[in-house]
Amino acid sequence: MTKDTIGVDISKGALDAYRFSTGEHRQFLNDLAGCSTFIDWVREDKVDRVVFEPTGPYHRSFERALGKAGVPISKINPRHARRFAEATGSLAKTDRVDAAMLARMGMLLEPATRPIISETLDELRDLSLARQALIKDRTAAKNRQKVLRIGLLRRQNIQRLKQIEGQLTAIHSAIETLVQGNEDLKLRANILISIPGISTLTAHTLLIDMPELGTLDARQVASLAGLAPVTRESGTWKGRSFIRGGRARLRQALYMPALAACRFNPDYKIKYAQMKAAGKPSKVAITAVMRKLIVLANALIRDCRYWTPKRA
Repeated sequence: MTKDTIGVDISKGALDAYRFSTGEHRQFLNDLAGCSTFIDWVREDKVDRVVFEPTGPYHRSFERALGKAGVPISKINPRHARRFAEATGSLAKTDRVDAAMLARMGMLLEPATRPIISETLDELRDLSLARQALIKDRTAAKNRQKVLRIGLLRRQNIQRLKQIEGQLTAIHSAIETLVQGNEDLKLRANILISIPGISTLTAHTLLIDMPELGTLDARQVASLAGLAPVTRESGTWKGRSFIRGGRARLRQALYMPALAACRFNPDYKIKYAQMKAAGKPSKVAITAVMRKLIVLANALIRDCRYWTPKRA
C-alpha cells in the first residue's frame, strides 16, 4: 500500500495544495465552499495526513472543516518547516513550493496527527490573545502617563487606562464562564488551582496554552513548555546546557508561581535551596522549579487527583 500525504500552504484567500504521490497541484478558495471542495479531492484517494502551517486566523476554518470531516491533519511549526526546506536545499519560497515542501516533509518525517481542539477551547484562545494585547496596551499607556505634560493628553490617557481595565475584567469574566460551563475544563482547572502557587489566572493560561496536559510523559511536557535543558557536547568539549524553544507564554505564566513555590512550598523550597547551595544561579534554580511545577500539573491531571502535601 502506497502512503500519501498532501501539503497545503494557507493564505488569506487561497489554499495551495500538493499531493505527494501524483505531484498534482490544486488551488482552492479559503472559504467554506473551497474547504468542502478540498475535502472531496482528498477523499478521491486515501491519504495518511494533510500537512499545513498555522497562519493566524486564516487556517482556523480550514482546520475545523477537516477535523469535522475526519481527515487526519498535522499542524507543523513554521520554523521547523523552514529548517526542513533549507536542509533539502530549497531556497525559493512561493505558495506552490511551500505546499510541495510540506507534503514532502509529511511523507518523510511522518509527523503525528492530532484531533482538533474543541470550539470552547478555540474561544478561550481568542479571549487569551485579546487579553495579552490589552496587557501590552496597558503597559504602554502607563509608560506614556509618566511623560505626558499636556493636561488634555493626560486625561485621555487616564480614560484609556480605565477602559482597558474594564475590558480586562470583562474578558476574565468570559474566560471564567466558559471554563465553569465545561465539566472537563472545570475539573482540570480545580486540580491546577489545588497546587500551591497556581492561581486561577495561571490555571486558565495552562489550560489554554497547553491542552495536552495529562496526555504526555514528564520529558514531553517539559520539552513542550521549553523547560527541558538542551545538552551541548562534542567530543571532549562540554558546553553549558540551556533551555530553548517551547511555548513562551506558558513559561511566563509559570514564573511567578515558581517564585511563590520557592518560598511557601516545602518541597520546592528545599529544591531551590539545594541548587543555590550547589552554586547554581537563581534563574537556573527557578527554571528547575518551573519544570517541576508543569510536570506535577501534568501528572495530577493525568491521574485526575488533587494536590496533597507529602506526609512527613
